[in-house]
Amino acid sequence: MATKFFEKNRKERLDEIVKFAKLTSEERQILEENGGIGFDQADKMVENAIGTFSFPLGIATNFFVNDKEYLVPMVIEEPSVIAAASKAAKIAKINGGFRMKNEESYSIGQIQLVNIRDKDAMQNVLSHSKEILDLANTKSSTLSKMGKGAKELSCKQIITPSGAMLIVELLIDVGDAMGANVTNTMCEGISSLVEKITGGKALLRILSNYSTRRIVSGSAIFDKDEVGGEQIVDNIILAFEFADNDQYRAVTHNKGILNGIIAAANSTGQDTRAIEAAAHAYAAKSGKYRSLTQWSKDKNGNLVGKIELPLSVGIVGGIINVHPTAKVCAKILKVASASELACVIAAVGLAQNFSAIRALASEGIQKGHMKLHARNIAAAAGATPEQIDAIASKMVQEGKISINRARELVGS
Repeated sequence: MATKFFEKNRKERLDEIVKFAKLTSEERQILEENGGIGFDQADKMVENAIGTFSFPLGIATNFFVNDKEYLVPMVIEEPSVIAAASKAAKIAKINGGFRMKNEESYSIGQIQLVNIRDKDAMQNVLSHSKEILDLANTKSSTLSKMGKGAKELSCKQIITPSGAMLIVELLIDVGDAMGANVTNTMCEGISSLVEKITGGKALLRILSNYSTRRIVSGSAIFDKDEVGGEQIVDNIILAFEFADNDQYRAVTHNKGILNGIIAAANSTGQDTRAIEAAAHAYAAKSGKYRSLTQWSKDKNGNLVGKIELPLSVGIVGGIINVHPTAKVCAKILKVASASELACVIAAVGLAQNFSAIRALASEGIQKGHMKLHARNIAAAAGATPEQIDAIASKMVQEGKISINRARELVGS
């Protein structure tokens, strides 16, 4: 599957994807139509639409997650990311690939209550939990029929400069959906009842994107010889310890993880802003912003990587069922649940982190990155498709990667 995928031309790559995912001719055509949507579709998605904006769609290969092979569509403009993730996945595959788990799909909804004067308001809400949950579940017949929906109710008090507030939190099993709309609907649907019970005023009624009941975690073993030897393994661990103990480094370290996660999430139309916000909040859960991954050695000296973060994704509802390319990408992934999708996306994040810190801990990040960057510079300078690789190679060889040098080579 996908042997030397990077060496194939576009037609050959598409032929392989069509065979792997059993795509129809119509689905193949969607991939061939750069962008996936026309203006009429865009105009229905956002306000004041004037056009569409395309990003590169590539395929990360070699991913073996929980004993299943994946080709992972990734949407990103940054060079190196897809190649780096694919190479990392190939090394991880030697020792069984990625072992990932994601056991819950619970969304958290919050209702902010102000002007609370009843000292027993919190207890009153909790004593009416069943009534409130039953009302919430009338707002989604679909989830209720599936045995999902609102499951738990909790309360907390927060003290603010404006006084005490009571926050009622609704825990909702949203199944294979991302769940934002149903969570908001349920919160709004129960707010009048909660006001009546507490005597307060409900202000905000909305989900929390800090999805701590949708944690995905997992690990992979990277063979020490494939990594580059014991010294490189040790260097990677030192690089991780730098990130885990210095916020300035940790931000860039986690950005590298999200290079993989967001690129994979983009391809299936996930809410990437929610994913990033939750990831960064989780990185700071200890009170200090730290690494989302951990790196260590096993008894054989192999490198062991672990990742853990909240990851709210869905395979029903939202853009994944509207955007033609997102639908095709979901078919390429062959995921059967939101939980499976979360596991694959998190595995891509771990793979990307491995490649980034391995490069940093050995030859430096720029060596491989600049080769790919040089191609972009050559294209920006007006090089034809036939000229790009030669001009990029020349600039890399000279150590002069700039738009001016590229223009000189184009004109020569």
